[in-house]
Amino acid sequence: MADLPVPTLPWAHPLESRRARLEDVSAVRQELSAPVAAVDLRLDPAGAGPAAVAAVVGGPLPERPDTWTALPAGLALRLGPDEWLLTSSRARPEDWEFGVDEAALAHGGSAVDVSAQRTSLRLRGQRARDLLASCCALDLRPASFPRGRCAQTLLGQSAVLLVAHDTDDLQLFVRTSFAGYVADLLVDAAHDF
Repeated sequence: MADLPVPTLPWAHPLESRRARLEDVSAVRQELSAPVAAVDLRLDPAGAGPAAVAAVVGGPLPERPDTWTALPAGLALRLGPDEWLLTSSRARPEDWEFGVDEAALAHGGSAVDVSAQRTSLRLRGQRARDLLASCCALDLRPASFPRGRCAQTLLGQSAVLLVAHDTDDLQLFVRTSFAGYVADLLVDAAHDF
């Protein structure tokens, strides 16, 4: 029996069906972010592991929780005392994860590919923080949530990860299964602006 070709599924953003509604909001630009490779990293922050992983990903890991640092192809976000989320827009998860995994394992840590776990939206414009604040309990004023900060919180009834890229530029990561709910919540809230 001849080997049958394995079909490949084209990637589609989980919010593609809502793109027109998101783009129709004039107060805040809401953009669907391209997919990224994402690795959940667990390491002892006091050990040599963070430096070993930093050498693999090409940039330093943030030292304080709820902050992020830029990597050549993505971000390193410190989510907790011993947890980071590493993202890359250029590497494929299966290629990038293994170098990180080896460095983490060598220092008693772990690295898990979570690329399919979340999707991302980018909110830009002078009212981006106001829009998010209308659905979120965090103090999102630039003085309290400046560039370089990130936070896990609730947006409506959904857990999200917020990232402050600049005063008028915020990104949110949301679990794919809640992405439609979050998009609809933001579109509805944006009509108040």
